[in-house]
Amino acid sequence: MRIISGKYRGRRFDPPADKWPTRPTMDYAKEALFNILNNLLDFEDIKVLDLFGGTGSHSYEFISRGCTDVTYVDKFPGCVQFVRKTAEQLKIESGLKIFQMDVFRFIDSTKEQYDYIFAGPPYPLPTIDVIPDLIFEKKLLLPNGIFVMEHDPHHDFSNHPHLMDLRKYGKTFFSFFRETA
Repeated sequence: MRIISGKYRGRRFDPPADKWPTRPTMDYAKEALFNILNNLLDFEDIKVLDLFGGTGSHSYEFISRGCTDVTYVDKFPGCVQFVRKTAEQLKIESGLKIFQMDVFRFIDSTKEQYDYIFAGPPYPLPTIDVIPDLIFEKKLLLPNGIFVMEHDPHHDFSNHPHLMDLRKYGKTFFSFFRETA
């Protein structure tokens, strides 16, 4: 895993391999995603939520590009421990809020709103299809905010009323959602 751009560009991190419960986004797909986001967001002025944060790859990328308000959520202790350790190494603890908890509990309990939300749930998660609805029901996006969900070809959001775009990178799909007027 590497940070693609910004202050920490080129930094590599190797999550522990034993029983690691995540599927990190491939570098080429993450790079393509951030090329799109670069045209949609001002990284220095946004509030970010990274759901199913895993290795923290997306969180580090935003902080590296100047974002100072990132919230990371994952329930797996090994992932959270790895992200805390990496945040210490990068000295970015002040810009990264880390929550070790179930993502659905977080969505249900938070009162915060975000400019950008990323969700990279496990592909076989049985409730993956309800995540976009929950984001909008709980009003987690600020006006003009963007929600991106990573998923595989087995999930189709083409009829979702908030879908604005779909990008495919091999078997990695990014569905882009936005609040409609």
